[in-house]
Amino acid sequence: MELAKPALDVGLYTNNLNDMLAFWQDQAHVSFSELLKVGGGVHQHRHAIGDSVLKINHNRNVQPQGHPTGLHKLQIYTPAVDASIELLDPDGNELELLPASATSPNLCLHLYVNNLQAQTDFYGGVLGLEQLSAHTYGVGTSQIKLVQQQVAPFERAGIGYRYMTFQVFDVVQTHQQILSAGGSEGMAPVRLGEVAYISFVLDPDGNWIELSQRKSITGSLE
Repeated sequence: MELAKPALDVGLYTNNLNDMLAFWQDQAHVSFSELLKVGGGVHQHRHAIGDSVLKINHNRNVQPQGHPTGLHKLQIYTPAVDASIELLDPDGNELELLPASATSPNLCLHLYVNNLQAQTDFYGGVLGLEQLSAHTYGVGTSQIKLVQQQVAPFERAGIGYRYMTFQVFDVVQTHQQILSAGGSEGMAPVRLGEVAYISFVLDPDGNWIELSQRKSITGSLE
């Protein structure tokens, strides 16, 4: 998988928008960058973490609570702290702030997995991410760390960390390559006007992975 942006994005959903925005901006020290209306009554409040984006999604209709996904904890490396600080946001999402250094990633997503070997084969083989250590994979300046831990079945819709996003140059081609390599389809590619192409694939535990071809990054949707 060829990345168009050397960083991982993470998306969450909330019904508690004002408190969540205050927490992430004031206590987690992430900067608001833009508001996108993504359809279906969902407003996406995008926050920059280096080259990554934390996408705080809020639906005009109440979002069901749902069961937790495998996206368990987000570590953010930031010059705003000089020692590790573990936090829970207003919805109970786990966050750890860590001091930034010249060699640290911008963020590391801890992913709980039922079968470590199956997920290793998926992230390292099917997606072709760079293996940094036994269970850690690089996404440009970001990282995904696989952690063996039981993950109960969960729904697509729900509160909390719900999906991750990879920016690619060609969504249609990348989507098909992942399916051909053994990945599962979550949603076939669709075009969002002149903004982006997106699709979703699923890892072996059913976590939703968005593939996005944003015109502002790739320069073209062709």
